[in-house]
Amino acid sequence: MNWDQIKGKWKQAKGQAQQKWGDLTDDDLDRVDGKREEMVGIVQERYGIAKEEAEKQVKEFESSCNC
Repeated sequence: MNWDQIKGKWKQAKGQAQQKWGDLTDDDLDRVDGKREEMVGIVQERYGIAKEEAEKQVKEFESSCNC
């Protein structure tokens, strides 16, 4: 699935994102609102990881999302 599809189905994708990244709050996911770069930034911030690692995790999420 590509990110445009995820963005279009963000309400469904939010649940899957919260399963993958349990530390993300509803407020975090509302702030993301389907924007990929916002998602990378939130993951990076919450987990204290490098941008490259956050990008990798978001790309894995993008590939595995069943929304």
